[in-house]
Amino acid sequence: MAETEIIEQPDTSWKMKSIVVGGVVGALVGMGAALLLTKRAEQKGTKLAMTPVKGVQLGVMLAGLLRSILSLGDD
Repeated sequence: MAETEIIEQPDTSWKMKSIVVGGVVGALVGMGAALLLTKRAEQKGTKLAMTPVKGVQLGVMLAGLLRSILSLGDD
């Protein structure tokens, strides 16, 4: 009789869970930020306007945040 060899598959379910949780958290944080921005504009009696300078500043801050998040695993 030939013995059958069982090959264990690596558990990759953590990857999908991480992506889903990250997506949900990101969406909630984005919605919260938009809510805060619109409330502040409403309190000031102005419209929310995104200038190119503010867009670049936001992009640089987000790049720094992502860089910080990526360095969490480098302990």
